[in-house]
Amino acid sequence: MAMSLHPRRLLWLLILLAPVLVWSWMNPHDRTTWWLESTPVVVGVVLLLGSNSRFPLSTLLLSLIWVHAVILLVGGHYTYAEVPLFDWLRDWTGGARNNYDKVGHFFQGFMPAILTREFLLRTSPLGTADWRPASRWLGFLCGCVPLAFSAFYELVEWWAAVLGGSQADAFLGTQGYVWDTQSDMFIALIGATVALLVLPRWHNHSLENLRGATGA
Repeated sequence: MAMSLHPRRLLWLLILLAPVLVWSWMNPHDRTTWWLESTPVVVGVVLLLGSNSRFPLSTLLLSLIWVHAVILLVGGHYTYAEVPLFDWLRDWTGGARNNYDKVGHFFQGFMPAILTREFLLRTSPLGTADWRPASRWLGFLCGCVPLAFSAFYELVEWWAAVLGGSQADAFLGTQGYVWDTQSDMFIALIGATVALLVLPRWHNHSLENLRGATGA
């Protein structure tokens, strides 16, 4: 009976994500940009479906993955530089750019920090047999991995710019800001740091529930 929990939790994630995915796909601002921004969501769903029976994730982590997927799909639909709400905020505050991309990069650090923490706690000597922290290195590594991922994503954007030229401008979303790449990585680091300061106790509780359900 307990094992049925995991397909059900994943099913709820897919049910809640499906209408957002359909909306995002319909008449996006730029179809090429949609693929570039939304492919990680499609790949992530495939990985979740393939690994759920062997390595189900905690409810907290699944929730964070859903939020991250929605952020990516909204950005894919409008492009990060033209999300309407953030256009309004830009105009209201007298700013020079649409900052929705910074929300995306914050969560690019926030969610992967907890993903890394869960993986290390459950599969490495950094976690105990009951999935508790066993080393002070855990937090450091959980901050380093999202930062490395953010740097790799900036490389992907660079390769897209080299291959696509001006067609990749919407994907890059720099909006003329010369320090966009560096600020993106810094925002991701802030996101990872906030997650590791705020969520560990909640994450531990979510892992306890998962462990009790699986009997691991």
